[in-house]
Amino acid sequence: MFLEQKNDRQSCRGWIEVITGSMFSGKTEELMRRLRRAMFAKQSVEVYKPTVDVRYSETDVVSHDSNSISSVAVENAHNILLLASEADVVGIDEAQFFGPEIVDVCQKLAAMGVRVIVAGLDMDYLGKPFGSMPQLMAVAEQVSKMHAICSRCGNLAQYSHRLVSAENLVLLGSTEQYEPLCRTCYFATTEAEACAKKETQPAEN
Repeated sequence: MFLEQKNDRQSCRGWIEVITGSMFSGKTEELMRRLRRAMFAKQSVEVYKPTVDVRYSETDVVSHDSNSISSVAVENAHNILLLASEADVVGIDEAQFFGPEIVDVCQKLAAMGVRVIVAGLDMDYLGKPFGSMPQLMAVAEQVSKMHAICSRCGNLAQYSHRLVSAENLVLLGSTEQYEPLCRTCYFATTEAEACAKKETQPAEN
C-alpha cells in the first residue's frame, strides 16, 4: 500500500513556491504559515536552512518576531535532496545562501511530486540580485513578493540597507545591522554615504 502511494505521488508533478523580498518583510513568517497549514492537514513536512544562518538558533528557523519552527541545518542544497525524498512538503529558508545547485534540487523535488516552498532575499545590501534567487523565481509556479515598511518615510520598502561599515556580502544581522528602505530613500541614502566616504578619503598627491 505504501509503495502504491509513493508511486502515485511521484506520478504527479509537485511545484515550487518562492517567497521573497527585503529583510523585515515577513518572508520567514509567511513560510512558517504555509508549512503549519500543511502540518495541520497531516502532510509530511520537512524544513531546511543553511548552516551559516545561526542568528537566533543553530537548528530552528526563527523569524525576527521570535516565532520558530523545527528545521535541519544543512551544509549544501544537495543534502536536502538526500534527506527529503519522502516528504510531501519541503520548506527552505534563507535560500540565497545556498549555491546554484539549489535550483536543480528544487526542480528535482518538484518532479518527485513534492511541494517546495522557498524563502529568501531577492537583493543583497547593494541592491543587486542575490545568489540563485532570480533563477528560483524564474522556474517557480508561484512567486510572492513581500514588502517591509520603509524606516525613513513609511512607504513600502524593498531594499535592505546595511547600517554598519562591512563590505562582505554575507553579514547576518537584524535591526542593528540593517534597515528596510523604499527605492527613493535607499538611493538617496546610499548616494549620501558614497559622497561622505569620498570626502573622507585622503587626497592623492
